Amino acid sequence: MCGRFVSTRSAQDLVKAFRVTDWRGTDALPPNWNVAPTDDVWAVLERAPRGQDAGTPVRRELRPLRWGLVPSWAKDAKTGARMINARVETLHEKPAFRRAFVARRCLLPADGFYEWQRQDSGHGTGRARKQPYFVHPEDGRVMALAGLYEYWRDPAVEPDDDPAAWLMTCTIITTDATDAAGHVHPRMPLALGPDHYDAWLAPAHRDPDALRALLTRPADGHLAARPVSTAVNNVRNNGPQLLEAVRPLPLE
Repeated sequence: MCGRFVSTRSAQDLVKAFRVTDWRGTDALPPNWNVAPTDDVWAVLERAPRGQDAGTPVRRELRPLRWGLVPSWAKDAKTGARMINARVETLHEKPAFRRAFVARRCLLPADGFYEWQRQDSGHGTGRARKQPYFVHPEDGRVMALAGLYEYWRDPAVEPDDDPAAWLMTCTIITTDATDAAGHVHPRMPLALGPDHYDAWLAPAHRDPDALRALLTRPADGHLAARPVSTAVNNVRNNGPQLLEAVRPLPLE
């Protein structure tokens, strides 16, 4: 799974990198070196303007969404904390994800992500610790994590047109790990290359088989992994120091 990632690019940089046409300057997120579930994260998505005819060009938006998908039918927003990831093998079947898969897809920009490797002592005690690693593209380019987004209507808020009545949330699609990530953890977030951005984001693209065909390769480019401090284990810790390489934890 992917339970933490890093997102430090500015909105202006992301607008340029993803050819965004619609971004509100009032939307702002600070750099985050320890993105955790239920945090707001940048998402790139496409939507057709409401009330326009079918020929109106779609808007490519950059906007903050809450990480942890809340299905439209959920009774409360707490459901999202358990739905931060969607497995690529089954997302087209799961009730929580299948509607979003064909209609509400997004890209979640990231510098890289964290995974934890189990460090067995080898002494037969059953004791083990987990060493965190920062996994990232070798060339430093931004990763475009494949994601889904959903709308949830808060029944406690009236009227319907009150912006607070609607919550937009997202999830990260995961796949079998490859490259350096595969030496750390069996799963990893699935990242798309620039040549797949348009097809993945297009609202009119609703063929499940064609969409699944876009999700057959891992991160575009080689990945590197380095051990980092266990300080990342605490969501209250943040800052670039979390990315500094350390010696792996010694076996007990």
